[in-house]
Amino acid sequence: MSQMIIRAGDFTFDARFEEQLAPKTCAAFKKHMPFESQVIHVRWSGEGVWMPLGDLDFGVTYENHTSYPAPGQIILYPGGISETEILLAYGGVHFASKMGQLAGNHFITLTSGLENLPALGKTVLWQGAQKIRFEMV
Repeated sequence: MSQMIIRAGDFTFDARFEEQLAPKTCAAFKKHMPFESQVIHVRWSGEGVWMPLGDLDFGVTYENHTSYPAPGQIILYPGGISETEILLAYGGVHFASKMGQLAGNHFITLTSGLENLPALGKTVLWQGAQKIRFEMV
């Protein structure tokens, strides 16, 4: 089980890759680590923050995909009818875009700091984009 630290804004979370459930997505993402981006608040999906990644191609298709990630679950939408993106749920999420419902690969789960997820979401909503960094430990 691979461990990582995710720093988002002023918050730090421990996390693990879901290597048994999404091995291809995990392997593809690891090639980009440490991964840095910015999170912004979702538009249509509910209580989540996301990283719009344009046409970045991780070279994966659907595996362990869901439209309803639980708080602390991170999904990767590999692109298609909408741009590539990564979403972190901090509350109730029904993953969607202006094109309609989407599904993303659940490939990372937060293992600590879950109590700080609502504060992260509210910070992003009211203060704007926050830096995020994924790094292996």
